[in-house]
Amino acid sequence: MAASARTPAADRPGMGLRERKKLKTRVAIREATYRLIAEQGYEATTVEQIAEAAEVSPSTVFRYFPTKEDIVITDEYDPLLEAELRARPAEESIVDSLRHVIGEALRLGTEDDPEVSRLRTTLQAEVPAVRSRMMESMSVTGQLLCRVIAERTGRDASDLEVRVYAMSLVGALMETTLYWAEHGHRDELSDLLDRTFDTFSHGL
Repeated sequence: MAASARTPAADRPGMGLRERKKLKTRVAIREATYRLIAEQGYEATTVEQIAEAAEVSPSTVFRYFPTKEDIVITDEYDPLLEAELRARPAEESIVDSLRHVIGEALRLGTEDDPEVSRLRTTLQAEVPAVRSRMMESMSVTGQLLCRVIAERTGRDASDLEVRVYAMSLVGALMETTLYWAEHGHRDELSDLLDRTFDTFSHGL
């Protein structure tokens, strides 16, 4: 999710030692990246510098994040989105479920480190490579929503209507975070999300 800043706690219940170590490594790489970019800019920041700051090898960075752009656009909330959506009441509309789940995730992320949230969305709005990779990643989130929507409606996840609805939602969320950054983060992101879901539900 584009504006979430931090990751869930590395010691959350049920997480084994291996998973905790992997999460801590991801967090170290991501935080080193944010720090370097804030100091010297995106283009000047290299994977070698990130690896040194995170005290890992460049190959480790690439093992966790295939590209530098992936460090910016991914976070640990993404894998939890599908489970959280499935935990919502079955009779609830998918829009209302997303309003609750994504709203809560973004609230936690932006409250934990608002500066990082603003930096991430600024990069998504201003750096072509980051924005391009963000758009590529939309298909993954779209497929996730297709599965949830299909379960809610009794349709097939590959149906055209399901795919159109899912990708419309993903596109709406992406535009919300870009709008937030393009307008200097003056608005409350939660208010923009409410406007987005209201628009999706009721039209213009």
